Amino acid sequence: MEAQASVKIYLLTISGAVCWGLIGLFIAPLYDQGFSAWDVVAIRGIFSFTFLFIIMVMFFRNQLHTRLKDHIFFASAGIFSLALFNYFYFEVFSRTSLSVAVTLLYTGPLFVMILSRVIFKELLTLRKGLSLVFAMIGCAFVVGFLPYGSSSIPGNALFMGILSGFCYALYSVLTKPVTKRYSALTITTYTFFYMGLFMSLTSDVWSKFDKFQHVDVWISSLLLALISTVAAYVLYTLGLKYLEAGKASILATIEPIVAVLVGVLFLGDQLRSLQVMGIALVLYSAMLVVGRPKGSKTL
Repeated sequence: MEAQASVKIYLLTISGAVCWGLIGLFIAPLYDQGFSAWDVVAIRGIFSFTFLFIIMVMFFRNQLHTRLKDHIFFASAGIFSLALFNYFYFEVFSRTSLSVAVTLLYTGPLFVMILSRVIFKELLTLRKGLSLVFAMIGCAFVVGFLPYGSSSIPGNALFMGILSGFCYALYSVLTKPVTKRYSALTITTYTFFYMGLFMSLTSDVWSKFDKFQHVDVWISSLLLALISTVAAYVLYTLGLKYLEAGKASILATIEPIVAVLVGVLFLGDQLRSLQVMGIALVLYSAMLVVGRPKGSKTL
């Protein structure tokens, strides 16, 4: 029975990561209808918060209670992490490919490692140092710096890809002070509230409301929120409840694999063998950085 329960927990976690990896399928139709990357971030934030709030009110109303002073962490994570990392990620996707975008996004764990060392004084192990080297080499292969010495990716797209990873990493740093006081669902709901509010005020999505006359816009928006946001976070959080964070993070590396497959099979991405090797190195570095073996040497 315990083995069956463990399998279910692993499947929950992996299912959440798969939902994240499917995001390209729901973003592409919105681009085709004339929405910008900033608009798509607004759609994701507004729709996702709406669904999360409904879930909280119906099933977890007691978890909506928070301290007012903690909202500085929710707002910071919602704006400086969720809103910005989504924008940079979606913008790189629109300028290059989903495969490149998700690979650069997965430099996030490395930025978590560096920021945690600087801010929280966490140890920098030899294992983590190796992961940094592997990730840098992997990204260099993906964007074409290796072995040719010149990037096949526009410089601004490459810069935004790195920024997506950095802003992605900020979520862990900005929410860490409140993780002991609130559930993951509470933190997610309030960070998406501030993300949605910020995007409502800064995007042009309301002026493009006529585009919602198209059924495919509604379908893509709803699936983006329901599958690649709400279901992804809920399933992953359920798995995280019973798993060590390191194991859950390793299982989550299925996300970029799914995203790359979606890009190749459905969105016309074309990958060279060296890019595939680079993606593999980035994934391996992500698994290394979340591993915390006992007795690791520190740098």
